[in-house]
Amino acid sequence: MDWSVETHPAVDAEIEALPVKLRARLLRLLKAIENVGLEALPEPHAKHPGGKLWELRARAQGGIARGIYVTLAGRRVVVLHVFAKKSRRTPLRALAIARERMKQVTP
Repeated sequence: MDWSVETHPAVDAEIEALPVKLRARLLRLLKAIENVGLEALPEPHAKHPGGKLWELRARAQGGIARGIYVTLAGRRVVVLHVFAKKSRRTPLRALAIARERMKQVTP
């Protein structure tokens, strides 16, 4: 069974706000999840910060971006929040946004 990638309604605007090369890199990683599966994505691209949330890590000439996502039954990935990373650690506010949005997409 293949993986499907969905986005929270607010995420499309967040992706569009990224610099062009960074946006392209993030979209390629999301497409890779659909094509080869989440299990095949190596460690530097996916990280588990804790709980049900996972972090998709993209780096390009335009900087660093993160996509926080959750996996659901049926091999579904739902991207909850995307942002350009400017500090060493993932901002607590970004995790709070993702947790709030997770309540809207999980039963």
